[in-house]
Amino acid sequence: MITPPYLKKGDKIAITCPAKSLPGDITSAVKLLESWGLEVILGDTVTASHHQFAGSDELRTKDFQRFLDDPSVKAIIAARGGYGTVRIIDRLDFTAFLHQPKWIAGFSDITVLHSHLHAVCNVESIHGQMPLNVPDGTKPSLESLRKAFFGESLNYSYESTSGRTGTAAGQLVGGNLTLLIMMSGSISEMSFRDKILFIEDVGEYYYSIDRMLWQLKRAGKLSEIKGLIVGGFTDLKDNTIPFGESVEDMVMSHVKEYKYPVAFDFPAGHIPDNHALIFGREAILEVTTTGVELNYR
Repeated sequence: MITPPYLKKGDKIAITCPAKSLPGDITSAVKLLESWGLEVILGDTVTASHHQFAGSDELRTKDFQRFLDDPSVKAIIAARGGYGTVRIIDRLDFTAFLHQPKWIAGFSDITVLHSHLHAVCNVESIHGQMPLNVPDGTKPSLESLRKAFFGESLNYSYESTSGRTGTAAGQLVGGNLTLLIMMSGSISEMSFRDKILFIEDVGEYYYSIDRMLWQLKRAGKLSEIKGLIVGGFTDLKDNTIPFGESVEDMVMSHVKEYKYPVAFDFPAGHIPDNHALIFGREAILEVTTTGVELNYR
């Protein structure tokens, strides 16, 4: 995998909205990025609106393309997720980007970009907090984003008594479960073979989570990974007749015949403590009876 150049003070970082429109300003995020010594460039989509989107598909494509092609812009961060990135992914031209790779960051709907960058471009990317989430983000999660951009050590360790013990090594990939399923069968579908898979989701029905896990299993994805990391599964919904299984129950049921380690409660996803992950990078996952460690090689 290609590692884009890390940021340094004075570099330009662009904020754009490839999906849903912003509900308000992102002044706090701009101030945070500036406090890191970065020059912030705002895309036209930051203040645009077209139905639920941050401008028309054409505008969102043009905005993102502008920053992909501009050699003075060293990183692009999506202002928010929502829905809409898939509507523009096939319109984007990554030719200039591949000549001069740069960091692309975000999560949720930005999983479309993470998957495409992995499958088509072979370039690492950052799964982490976005400008919309900065006011609610914990200091450690925001600091982890800074470390990811600037190339500082990024390793995680936390206490946990759930999951399945073991050690695994491989490239870390993944993102939002719904979006990973949506990429299936497309040019943007990433390979899961010999990878450590991270998944998270928000606002889904319990049965829908189970259905998507069945999709991964029946497609052979869960049998070919080296390890599984389960992040936040938040604001889940249930039917009048309860589904009856927790996310942990579902996951362990679907992977019971495999031997790789499984980590739950990883601090990433649609949560305030959404720590940055570098997708495409080699990592070592270790799950014990008392805790979880994720260390990049």
